[in-house]
Amino acid sequence: MTEPTPEPGSFRFRRHEHLRRTADFRLVYDRRRSVSDQWLIVYARENGLSHLRLGLSVSRKVGNATVRNRLRRLYREAFRLTRHEMPVGLDLVLIPRRSEPPTLEVLKQSLPRLVRSVARKLAGEKKVEKDETPAPPAVEEPA
Repeated sequence: MTEPTPEPGSFRFRRHEHLRRTADFRLVYDRRRSVSDQWLIVYARENGLSHLRLGLSVSRKVGNATVRNRLRRLYREAFRLTRHEMPVGLDLVLIPRRSEPPTLEVLKQSLPRLVRSVARKLAGEKKVEKDETPAPPAVEEPA
């Protein structure tokens, strides 16, 4: 049973938009494409779907369960409110860098910018793979 993609303008965060399995997280980490700023690290990979999927990884170093859950809720809310500004077809894993929470406004500015940046990295890499025509070897002219 697959759930339909939310209609445009909908801010719902549905179950099929979550990364839950360890294997899904591993695939994103193994792709090794990330960007970061002072608040978070964003790992990404293409997922071939018409929507984004989000996973959150909050280390115990950040704090106790209450602090970690508060950060998860904050980052999930920033994603939910700004996903219409982000390119689709990606799996994302967000990792908070600090234990003190940023404001929601800061995250709403930072998250779409970072996701667009990592999407450009992935798109640029894909273009390079397609254009893999071997260049002729450089020949040095005798002086």
